[in-house]
Amino acid sequence: QNKPNGVPPRRWLNFCNPELSALITEKLGSDNWVNNLEELTKLRAFASDKAFQEKWQQVKRQKKVQLAGLIKQMFGDDVNLDSLFDVQIKRIHEYKRQHLNVFSIIHRYKELKAMTPEQRKQAVPRVCIFGGKAASSYDIAKRIVRLINQVGNKLNSDPDTKDLLRVYFIPDYNVSLAEKMIPGAELSQHISTAGTEASGTSNMKFQMNGSLILGTWDGATIEIAEETGVDEVFIFGVRAHEIHELRKTRKDLKTDPRWDAIMEDIKGGMFGDAEYFKPLVDSVHDMSVGNDWFLLANDFADYMRAQAEVDAAYKDQSEWTRRSIMYTAGSGKFSSDRTVREYAEDIWKMKPVRPQ
Repeated sequence: QNKPNGVPPRRWLNFCNPELSALITEKLGSDNWVNNLEELTKLRAFASDKAFQEKWQQVKRQKKVQLAGLIKQMFGDDVNLDSLFDVQIKRIHEYKRQHLNVFSIIHRYKELKAMTPEQRKQAVPRVCIFGGKAASSYDIAKRIVRLINQVGNKLNSDPDTKDLLRVYFIPDYNVSLAEKMIPGAELSQHISTAGTEASGTSNMKFQMNGSLILGTWDGATIEIAEETGVDEVFIFGVRAHEIHELRKTRKDLKTDPRWDAIMEDIKGGMFGDAEYFKPLVDSVHDMSVGNDWFLLANDFADYMRAQAEVDAAYKDQSEWTRRSIMYTAGSGKFSSDRTVREYAEDIWKMKPVRPQ
């Protein structure tokens, strides 16, 4: 019998986000929630309160300023603080699908380039932030990281779009960096192919800090959606029970024209290193060479739909903030205290004893 995973709230909320912790304590009237995370459900009553929303937004802005400071320190760039801070930090792996994310960024860039200056004023600006590590011998992972960096190099220096779209890969990712990145995130991406994620805990850390989730129906995202409200999560993609048949028929899939154009852009050298990126493109696009085992092409169109929903939601900051509060309010189940307690009570048949 397994119990749902959890993360320690004392580290992933109280320690790494003292500003939000102080606001929660002020609203709830005590800091009992730190050791009894289920008390966060009381925040649901204030999710639509305009005065509380304003304080919540002020805290999130502080954490974005701090994350922007990290980017400034590492890359020397000033980013637009009115941008949606969009974060994907995970082990670099084909099933985690960081390349699906960067493919969507390429399409967003091309859309921005095609817009008139007046049309660009209506676009939602984004700062897209990646982090993660992989095994040193994992060839495709290296190519994914290189593509992210090359896309960032081009986009971050384009005078037409750099105030509307930035891309950064944070080097040497570790827990200390995560403690800065997670509180500053407004959107976090958990986009593994359905059925491949055993559970995952990074989404729990983002949820505690009020970051909305864009993800597949996979791993702990399912439980988070059940606690937060399915309509509050940006869900896309095929479901786990469909995977087997879709893999058998992937070679016959008529791919989205936007997908095809992105593949040609990368192969054509839009981001340099055309030969280096060819095996990466072939692995998901040329079915005479690869097999797109993790079904990026199958999920691409629905992923773009979900991304459009994110943009629309972010334009309504009151609604976005209400959702953010609801995420934190729904995170009580995902405390590691609850996980250990359930194992002790239901499996180990142990009772807690206070130290003498």
